[in-house]
Amino acid sequence: MSCKTKCINIALLALAGIVALGWVVMALWNALIPVVFAGGHRVDYLQAIGLLLLCKILFGGWHCHGGWRHRAQQHRLEQMSAEEREKFQSGLSRFCCKPRH
Repeated sequence: MSCKTKCINIALLALAGIVALGWVVMALWNALIPVVFAGGHRVDYLQAIGLLLLCKILFGGWHCHGGWRHRAQQHRLEQMSAEEREKFQSGLSRFCCKPRH
């Protein structure tokens, strides 16, 4: 499978995940909020996606770019020999087009 095909597949998978997650948020909100909070309003699909985005902005999550996890991973990479690091990065190439150095 070519690099371009892998990238397109990953993008399509991410899009499918966003669509599914938006539907889950909408279903959970509409099932819980009107019952738990008297007068709670139902949301439509785009509002559910907006709620996901708002939660992402307010609480972060969904990745580990930075913070203690990133520093721990960086420390682990620094402790590897050059051969171990090369083997690790070649294993990453299965998931992305070009490993970062």
